Amino acid sequence: FNAHTTANEALWMGLPLLTCPGASFASRVAASQLRAIGLPELIATDLKDYKNRALTLARDPHQLGALRARLIALRESQPLFATDRYRRHIEHAFQTLWEIRERGDPPRSFSVRPS
Repeated sequence: FNAHTTANEALWMGLPLLTCPGASFASRVAASQLRAIGLPELIATDLKDYKNRALTLARDPHQLGALRARLIALRESQPLFATDRYRRHIEHAFQTLWEIRERGDPPRSFSVRPS
């Protein structure tokens, strides 16, 4: 279990984070968040890779600063913090579910178009 809400809050505040996902859902949340904000290079493949990435960033304040600036810029354009878009999509999904039920149709999968 590596991070969940804590990772989300850190990213929102502009604090880059490294993660090394495991086999469970809880151990992969931070990696999903990093992908959603466009920073997959902060996802380590194993603990050795995690250590190497951490040391590289710790030893290179310019690289870390550039990463932080990129994170802040991405925060406004990537889906991770697009709360209003998420709200619109989930409301559309609920409406579609309701319409399917009201027609008496059996449950089925469907997609919500990006807006």
